[in-house]
Amino acid sequence: MLAKRGDVRATSGNPAGTRGRRRIRRTYGQVLSRVLPRGLGDALSRGRRDLPALLRGGFAGRHKWFLAVLALGTALRALAMLGYRPALWFPDTYTYVVTVFRPRPDLVRPAGYSMFLKLLEPFHSFGLVTAVQHLLGLATGVLIYRVARRAPRWLATLATVPVLLDAYQVELEHLLVSDTLFMFLVVAAVALCTTARPSAVVAIGLLLAAATLTRTVGQPLIVVLAAWFVLRRRIRPAGVLLAAALVPILIYGAWFYATYQRVGLVGANGAFLYARTMSFADCAKMAPPADLKVLCDPRPPEARPPSQEYIWAKDAPLVLLPGITFTKENDDLAARFAALAIVKQPLDYAASVLTELGRAFAWGRPVYPDPEIYGYYQFPVTPPGPPGRYPAQVGAEFAKRYERGAIGTEIVEPYAGWLRAYQSVVRLPGPVLLGILLVPPLAAIARRRGRTRLADAPVWLVPWSVAVVLLVTPAAAAEFDYRYVLPAVPLACLAAALSIRPDVPKQSGSQKEFGDDIPPNVRL
Repeated sequence: MLAKRGDVRATSGNPAGTRGRRRIRRTYGQVLSRVLPRGLGDALSRGRRDLPALLRGGFAGRHKWFLAVLALGTALRALAMLGYRPALWFPDTYTYVVTVFRPRPDLVRPAGYSMFLKLLEPFHSFGLVTAVQHLLGLATGVLIYRVARRAPRWLATLATVPVLLDAYQVELEHLLVSDTLFMFLVVAAVALCTTARPSAVVAIGLLLAAATLTRTVGQPLIVVLAAWFVLRRRIRPAGVLLAAALVPILIYGAWFYATYQRVGLVGANGAFLYARTMSFADCAKMAPPADLKVLCDPRPPEARPPSQEYIWAKDAPLVLLPGITFTKENDDLAARFAALAIVKQPLDYAASVLTELGRAFAWGRPVYPDPEIYGYYQFPVTPPGPPGRYPAQVGAEFAKRYERGAIGTEIVEPYAGWLRAYQSVVRLPGPVLLGILLVPPLAAIARRRGRTRLADAPVWLVPWSVAVVLLVTPAAAAEFDYRYVLPAVPLACLAAALSIRPDVPKQSGSQKEFGDDIPPNVRL
């Protein structure tokens, strides 16, 4: 018999089904609440009818300044997508694309970014790659605001401005390079670390492993974040973090060893350190053995080219050695030379590192290391020419296969012109970055009352330490590059915001968390 029209139990009275749907909604809400700002994810998980209640409760009003900055950042990224189609190219891009189609570890760059490109390869669109990178940039801003929620909202908003509105950050996201992905992974790991939840350590370790396999400068960050848990006397979480980070790295290392019969993640560490030391290395002071003398440069340090030329220039001593530049024999020889230079000339090495690091804090933006590389960080007026080096030409063919069509950059006006004008005005000057980095230690000194136990170390120490490591490591091990600075900026801003937040309970008075102002009638 058919159920009567008004018999609700006969048509929809399945208690088990109702409980199942509630369980699904609850799980869905928990996932969204962890990914999105608190409260917003809960409301979205419950459907459109809860959003008006969310807005009536003052969510948009309370966070209007951040939402305005986020909207402006979104508009800038939309201009980039409209003005430079589908993407901007960098010399490293071609190597990454080759690894997509020839899966094997590269001797110079780890394959993490290539894996990212491989995930998007079925769509055959570099435009989609840049769109995802822009979304990662916006997500980084949201993470910074979320973590800085205990500070006044205007201060938390201000901390997001460099990553959301800096023209060079937008340009970097539009480049097909690994830095945006690396920045997001590191910021996400730091954001989880500041929550001090032991349950998050596995995720932190995996994020750091992914960051390390994207850029090898992520390796010391594993030690930094593990040390934070040790400092807080949480030994077991520190061990779990290390295990979670090291397992993927060891797996990749095994793949690298199986390919090249060499231990490591890349095969160019010695070569890059050698190039770094050539800014000061004096063979008359070093007295190198005969096998290392072939790497000497008779010119005085002030007459030498930038460090990168000792890796890529055709007449560089390392490049002139038999075999490719990054064979095990050549890389080991370069590493020995670099170690000897540092041991024999430690003060010169320190001065060289400080010189390179100081470039990050210059007011202007001098052309460095050369006009070609510098030009890649500007929104161009004309499309860049075809790749010149043979490896890049090979990569270009694979890029056409990835795109399933012609590659290049189409410049569309007036959108591109608006971005160029914006880039000529809006950027974070170096001295401002230095001031931001000095805020946390100065604030700590100003409020210090007696001795502080190590276990009570302030939470700003996490992003601040990571930012410092990201700035110092390239200057010490390779060379200054403008794109190496940008991933450190959001973390420096986060540290500054956390260091001067008022010492009040996070839900007292007006200091509510991002999303704590959800109206009481909006329930899960």
